[in-house]
Amino acid sequence: MASLSERQRDILGRVRAAGHAEIGALARLYDVSPQTIRRDVNALCAADALRRVHGGVELPRQGANLHYASRRSLNEGAKRAIAEAFAALIPSGVSLAASIGTTPSYAIQALEGQRDLTILTNNLNVAICACDRESWQVQLPGGTVRPDDRDILGPGVEAFFARYQVDFGVFGVGGVAEDGTLLDFTEEEVAARRAIAGNCRRSVLLLDRTKFGRPAHVRGGHLTEVDHVICDAPLPGALAAALAARGGEMTITGEAQ
Repeated sequence: MASLSERQRDILGRVRAAGHAEIGALARLYDVSPQTIRRDVNALCAADALRRVHGGVELPRQGANLHYASRRSLNEGAKRAIAEAFAALIPSGVSLAASIGTTPSYAIQALEGQRDLTILTNNLNVAICACDRESWQVQLPGGTVRPDDRDILGPGVEAFFARYQVDFGVFGVGGVAEDGTLLDFTEEEVAARRAIAGNCRRSVLLLDRTKFGRPAHVRGGHLTEVDHVICDAPLPGALAAALAARGGEMTITGEAQ
């Protein structure tokens, strides 16, 4: 998908927050014609980021994730701030396992000053970025690529991560339930994430605020099981207290889109 305009990113963020929007209301909000808004939402729908309904636009069907290019543009400022906070935690000379998703790819990209890193990943964008770093080593699992998501999933991926004990495991999630349960869109996504979390010395969850309450539907793990959470907004009070009680750490970037 071509780069989104500022207004298209804002429309996408508003629909993600509310679940739907009316064309007329968006036109009044941005002080443009309904035809202009229709062009914006048609571009977003063509990229499978949104879905047209009578008189407006809504999210794609429940249980389906957005295409990678659409997700990468969404909340970009927040994700970059989270990535910079992650980079501040990582020294040179360590090993990392990085999961699928857009925020982990921003996080690995932010490790510009670190040398002699070993990167294990099923995220093709992470692998491409890591291959550009002269002193880094990159390892990938075998398997079938999901073109829309630019990643590899399946039992071979889980076995791949289980063969190693890395210093840091970094991952995102599809959503976080009200009780702190971590959610994704498929069982394979959950299994790969849990394989990373279970085979690292320190687990790091990268989380922007839009993931709270997002309707991903496959359960797997809990926020309080993570060693360090980096988010662009404070965690809900009960979850923050539970994480701290179990010895977990939080970094709040304060950056949101």
